[in-house]
Amino acid sequence: MQLKRSSLIPAICIAVTLSLAGMRPAQSQQQEHIHDDDCISCKGYAAFKPEWHFAPHEFERRPVGDDDVLIEILYCGVCHTDLHMVAEHWMKGIFPMIPGHEIVGRVTQVGRNVTRFRAGDYAGVGCLVNSCGECEMCLKGEEQYCPKMVGTYNSIDHDGRPAMGGYSNRIVVPERFTIKVPHNVPLERVGPLLCAGITTYSPLKYCKVKPGDKVAVAGFGGLGHMAVQYAVAMGAEVTVFDLKEEKREPAREMGAVRYVNLRNEDELKGLNNSFHLIISTIPVRFDVDMYLRMLKVDGTMVLLGVPPSDQTPTLSSASLMGRRKIYGSLIGGIRETQEMLDYSVEHGIYPLVEVIPIQKLDEAYKNISEGNFMFRYVIDLQTLE
Repeated sequence: MQLKRSSLIPAICIAVTLSLAGMRPAQSQQQEHIHDDDCISCKGYAAFKPEWHFAPHEFERRPVGDDDVLIEILYCGVCHTDLHMVAEHWMKGIFPMIPGHEIVGRVTQVGRNVTRFRAGDYAGVGCLVNSCGECEMCLKGEEQYCPKMVGTYNSIDHDGRPAMGGYSNRIVVPERFTIKVPHNVPLERVGPLLCAGITTYSPLKYCKVKPGDKVAVAGFGGLGHMAVQYAVAMGAEVTVFDLKEEKREPAREMGAVRYVNLRNEDELKGLNNSFHLIISTIPVRFDVDMYLRMLKVDGTMVLLGVPPSDQTPTLSSASLMGRRKIYGSLIGGIRETQEMLDYSVEHGIYPLVEVIPIQKLDEAYKNISEGNFMFRYVIDLQTLE
C-alpha cells in the first residue's frame, strides 16, 4: 500500500460524520424515475440493498440548468459515513444508492448564469448539493443547518429526484454548492478535505483555537488526523488518544506533543483538568465522562463521531461541573468549506490516501469496517468502465 504525503505537512483522512438532522427523509424504496430529454446519462457503482456490496449502475442526472455546473468526476474519497449510510445505521436508505461526498473533478459545462467556473476548471463537491437559500441559516452561510438541506446522496433533491453521489463519472451541482479547486494541487488528495477537512476545521475555528491552547484529539483516524494537523497549524499543543500503538509515530510526525494509548492505564494518569478543547472523532460507544473530566474549567468538548444508533454513548451531568461544555458540530457551510480548502492548500495540509480502482470498493469497505485501514481510500474514477 502506498500512502501519498504532502510535501509540507502530512495529513490523513478517514471519516466524516454527516448529521442527519437536516436531511430530507429518505425512502427505502426506489424513487419514481424522472426523465427529461436533456438529462445527463451517467454510470457508477451502486449498492442495491443495505449491504456492503457494489455493482455497476447506469442512471440519469438532471439537465444542466442556468445556475448549474457539470463536473467530470476524477476522484472520490470513501468516507466512514458511506458505510453507515449503506448499512442503514442511521436512517432508511434510497436504493439503488451511489455514495460519495468527497468529490473532485473537471468542469465540462456551465449554465448561462454561472460566473465562477468555466470549462476546464477544477471543482469539488462536498456533503451538500442544495438548500432553500432563504432561511436564517442559509443567509448566514451555514447551509448545513438548513431544514431543506439536500445531502450529496441518500437524499431527495428539491425536484424530487434522488441525489446520487460521487462513485460515478459525472455530477450536476448548483454553482453555489461547488468549491473552486486550484490547478496546482494533488487532485487525488483534495476530495477528503471537503468532508473530513471541513468537519474538523469548522469547530477549531468556532472555538477560536490559538497558539498555546491545549487541544486533545480522541480517535486518530480520518477525522482525527485532520484535526491534529489543523490544530498544530493554529499553534495548539496537541495530545492524541487512540487504541493502536502503530499510530504513535504518525501522530508525532504530524506535530502532536503527546500520544496516549488508551490500553495503557499509566498513560492516562494525571490528565484531568488538562485541556481547553477536546475533539472527539470516535464513531462507536465510548466513555464520554472520562474525557469531560480532562477539560479545564470553561473547557469544551466537541462530538464529531456519530456512532450507530444502537451504540449511542451517555454521560453524567456531574462530569459537566466546572462550566465544562459539550456540543456537536456538522461539517461547515459552503463559504467556510472554501476557506478551509484555501487554508489547507496554503499550509500544505492534505490527507494520506491510497488510490484504488472502483472495482475494489467491496474490499475497501471490508477493511474500513474491520479497522484494517487507518486513513483514506480514494477511488480513481478513470477506472470506471
